[in-house]
Amino acid sequence: MIGTEDGMKEQEYERRLTERKEQIEAFLQSYLPQTAYPQKTLLEAMRYSVENGGKRLRPILMLESYLLFDGAEDKLPTLVAPFCAAIEMIHSYSLVHDDLPAMDNDQYRRGKLTTHAAFGEAMGILAGDGLLNFAFETALLAAGEPEDDARVLRALGVLARKAGAFGMIGGQTVDVELTGKALTAEQLEFIYRLKTGALLEASLMVGAILAGADSAQVEAVEQIAADVGMAFQIRDDILDEVGNEELLGKPVHSDEKNQKTTYAVLFGLEAARQEVRRLSERAKETLRGLGGESAFLEWLFDWLVSREY
Repeated sequence: MIGTEDGMKEQEYERRLTERKEQIEAFLQSYLPQTAYPQKTLLEAMRYSVENGGKRLRPILMLESYLLFDGAEDKLPTLVAPFCAAIEMIHSYSLVHDDLPAMDNDQYRRGKLTTHAAFGEAMGILAGDGLLNFAFETALLAAGEPEDDARVLRALGVLARKAGAFGMIGGQTVDVELTGKALTAEQLEFIYRLKTGALLEASLMVGAILAGADSAQVEAVEQIAADVGMAFQIRDDILDEVGNEELLGKPVHSDEKNQKTTYAVLFGLEAARQEVRRLSERAKETLRGLGGESAFLEWLFDWLVSREY
């Protein structure tokens, strides 16, 4: 049973999570493209892809990382908000392309038609392309203040690498090539670290960089995010095996349908659960070593790796 004090903290953190999500939604609405142009269908598909719900995990982590390193709150709207919007656009584009017939061929995500199912396959491809490019247009809006521009440039470098061939796209490539084949633990870890972990790493690293964290601190949050990303993906594997389809908003057993080796398949459900706990505890221990107020981030890590959707 949760004690009164713990229950109050839980409510406080849930409120803070809701507030952060609302803040991110406001950021997104201020940066998503308007649609009154000849390429209206493309712009509508881009908006649809981003507005189709989601946890807004990556921009929330970016925002919290920025505050962890005492980033100035008055710069949130001009310095951090463009990057928060950009990371969510990149994440959304990756889901749009992941759902395509050539990839996972999913018709539903979060209980709604996927972008290609709603707008057609060609427009799904173009919407993903548009979001990736528009993400960097948006992130560049953070530049303009001489005292911040070096941080913005460094953050852009991280964002580009973690989203590209040595990050998320690299992980997706190996995942596609090895689908239907027996994977080793090392191959699976490589895919998870890049495909899922890279954008989580970018989120914490960009927040820290924009706040002025030093290189050692940025490396520490990269490792924290790598552990959380791995735990997050393994939890996804578990949910694909035993999750509630209505809560998830997508079909369960999709990995089995697509002949994908997962951590839960390779090692079993109990070993998967143990690894989630080990990785999340290590992430929290590293986080505490950085100093600063980290209680909400620790709670958020726990929530992510024990979620039911």
